[in-house]
Amino acid sequence: MNIKDFQRMIGEIYYRRDKERGKLKTMLWIVEEVGELAEAVRKDEVDRIGEEMADVFAWLVSLANLYNIDLEGEALKKYPGYCIRCGKKPCGCEL
Repeated sequence: MNIKDFQRMIGEIYYRRDKERGKLKTMLWIVEEVGELAEAVRKDEVDRIGEEMADVFAWLVSLANLYNIDLEGEALKKYPGYCIRCGKKPCGCEL
């Protein structure tokens, strides 16, 4: 499944609820999930990290749906398959 398919699936399942909740509250859910991911990383709870990453991604997709943004298209514009600073693949930028 690609990002576009995942975004469509999340929209089919949750768009009505997301729209009722609104953009601001959906953004707050993203922040909460990022906090849970940060805690899992801090505690090195490897079994939880993947689950929290999935939650962050799903809420991000929900917010993209509310704004009618093609997340996959935006990601490919921003990250076109090479480093946008140095133009190389892999990146040759100094750390």
